[in-house]
Amino acid sequence: MSQNEVATNTGIVANLCDIFQRTLNIGATSSEILVSVLLFSVISLVGWVLYIVVSRCITIWVKKTTTTLDDEIAEIVKVIVATLIGILVIRFSLSPLSFLEQYSNVLDSVFLITQILLIAYAVSKIINIFIDGITNRTANKNQKNTKHSTFLLKKVVTAAVFVIAIILLLNLLEFTGTWETTIASLGIGAVVVGFALNSTLSDLFSAFTIYIDRPFEIDDFIVVGEHSGTVKNIGILTTRLQLLQGEELVVSNKELTSSYVRNFRKLKKRRIVFNIGVSYDTPTETLKKIPSIIIDVIKNVKGASPQFVNFNEFGEYSLRFFISYFVNVPDYGSYLEVQERINLAIREAFEREGIEMAYLKNITLLRR
Repeated sequence: MSQNEVATNTGIVANLCDIFQRTLNIGATSSEILVSVLLFSVISLVGWVLYIVVSRCITIWVKKTTTTLDDEIAEIVKVIVATLIGILVIRFSLSPLSFLEQYSNVLDSVFLITQILLIAYAVSKIINIFIDGITNRTANKNQKNTKHSTFLLKKVVTAAVFVIAIILLLNLLEFTGTWETTIASLGIGAVVVGFALNSTLSDLFSAFTIYIDRPFEIDDFIVVGEHSGTVKNIGILTTRLQLLQGEELVVSNKELTSSYVRNFRKLKKRRIVFNIGVSYDTPTETLKKIPSIIIDVIKNVKGASPQFVNFNEFGEYSLRFFISYFVNVPDYGSYLEVQERINLAIREAFEREGIEMAYLKNITLLRR
């Protein structure tokens, strides 16, 4: 806006204030407030009409396309337009108030900061939408959805846009005289913020470590310390796990990168070991048959494959057999079903062969 236009607008506002002051016989401050309210109402009405027109134009343009990418961009543009109109309404409605002239520099700075940050927000959002669109378009459907790289790229882009916006603001507001001094000031500020937010920054850097190294991904089943669950969300500061009991566990990213994490994502099959004890009254010839009996049982159970079965211990109250087999699916629920079928089949096989398993009655008799 040129100086002549500013002077013209100032003159119009001053004339309106004089008219209200003379007509309503009120003080200068009261007339300025009335003019401010009038300007707020008129500019708000004009802004609302402008927003309706822009929204309809955007809606018509979006309907002509078949992609959803422009729909998301259109929503961002509508929010930006509405916010800018709101800023302009407030800025011009405050112009008649002479008692705010001493704060004019502060208000101009606030409006400038708001506009620059709003533009930075719009740019980062639009770029992130394009990143999501490109990722969804080029993603291989046969591969697991890798959200880490996309998330990291979006956060880096957002941070870069806002850093540029802040540097631009510092330069426009004349906080510094040169770009070198600006960068040095940012460095000093970063050190101060680093000391103040040490824990938060540790979680932030740990998040980047997780995104780059990828020790686990969304939907992976992991064990951290005494807790085990499915990864549901990896955030900037924390990671959220859905535990087997059903509740959600929130773990700081720093704790995850500084402790042992067991990831079952690459688990193709599960090795299971357990023991069975039979009575000391079992004949030796029958004991020799037990390993082959159990191996045949495991072979006949779908989803299981035997490794070995050995008579390995003279227990205190039973003759013990060590059994090892594989469940050919990583799912924990499937393992429980397979183990149940094996247990029932071993029980049935022992009953057919007349093999007595060790139980409390045997133990009591031996003690006597």
